[in-house]
Amino acid sequence: MEVPLVEQDGAHLSKSIPRLETFLRFFGFCQYSVLTFVISWLSFLLLGIVLPVFMIKFSASAYVEKYQINSFEFQILVFQSLAAAISLVCISHNLRKYGVRNFLFVDRSHGYITEFRDEYIKKIHDFFFLLAVWVIPCLLLKIVLEVIRIIHVHRDPWWQSVLISIALIISWTYSIIIFLSGCALFNLLCNVQVIHFENYGKLLERDMDVSVYIEEHIRLTRYLSKISHRFRIFFILEILVVTASQVVALFQTTGNKDIITLTNGGDFVISCIAELVGIIICLHAAAKATHRAQGVASIAAKWHSLVTCNSSDAAITSSSGNLEAPNIASLLRVDCSESDLESVDYMPMPTNTQLTSSYNKRQAFVTYLQSNPGGFSVFGWRIERTLINTIFFLEISLVLFVLGQTITFTSE
Repeated sequence: MEVPLVEQDGAHLSKSIPRLETFLRFFGFCQYSVLTFVISWLSFLLLGIVLPVFMIKFSASAYVEKYQINSFEFQILVFQSLAAAISLVCISHNLRKYGVRNFLFVDRSHGYITEFRDEYIKKIHDFFFLLAVWVIPCLLLKIVLEVIRIIHVHRDPWWQSVLISIALIISWTYSIIIFLSGCALFNLLCNVQVIHFENYGKLLERDMDVSVYIEEHIRLTRYLSKISHRFRIFFILEILVVTASQVVALFQTTGNKDIITLTNGGDFVISCIAELVGIIICLHAAAKATHRAQGVASIAAKWHSLVTCNSSDAAITSSSGNLEAPNIASLLRVDCSESDLESVDYMPMPTNTQLTSSYNKRQAFVTYLQSNPGGFSVFGWRIERTLINTIFFLEISLVLFVLGQTITFTSE
């Protein structure tokens, strides 16, 4: 007996969400009880703080002073641990309060689970893919750096240097996964809302009262408002920590530029890349959600114009006896790219039932959307391209300057 396709998709979604929850539970985000709370933070303290501090102290000696600056190493560790701790605190708090399904707005109470099941599954897969794309290259760079250190630092016995490097790699990987998981989870949450906003144009195809469209838009903007409220502290603190990390590293590199090499400064380069990637993921997700939310007004205005023009054309053609409808479909049929910068929405031709909608109701609907653009905001500051340009160029300027001061190849 064949299983219905709807049931198969439901089974796939039922597997994808528990898989995501298992991943989050493994890294300590799901702190649903006192026991899991204690285990999560003990793991973070041991792997993210105690282990690297002990290894840095243990490996410090006059023999390796040329290859390691303890104050520099500790400051990198402090900001790396802060970024991971912020991610762990904010995500675990929201998961403990709402649960995974309600946190992602994919539970049955939101009414979307059947209609967008495939899209939800794809976005959850994209979450793991995004983590792998950035964690694996950074991990490889970290491994290469530790191998270079082992080669240059001849510590007897050799296995001692290998154990220190392995411990540092495990600790670094754990902290970076915690940090990037929080950023990728925020990206997942925004992309789930993007699905709903991109589907809003299809909603206008249906023969519904304008009040239904307004109610749906109110619901979507309320979800974005909830996301903004839940992640605003996370958003601000992560940007501040990453910026402070670059500034402190800038002072360190300029104060010790004669002895900074790839061997003792490489940790900053890798951590800098990972931190910057996390911030870019968050900014891109917030800007994409804002762009789609604000694009709804354009879709509605286009729909209102088409319905109004075709209503007038229909009246003219019926009175003149010409049954040929105006051919404007080619003006509406455009490509919709996955890129946030290139996407243009497609608006289908209105049906005859849509032509009976009241002009005043449609006009009020468009005015409402233009007055309530929506989007992800942080204490009233909407994350748009203008704000992102300011943040991005400030961060990239600091990063490029510090990298230029840090990566110096000296002959020994």
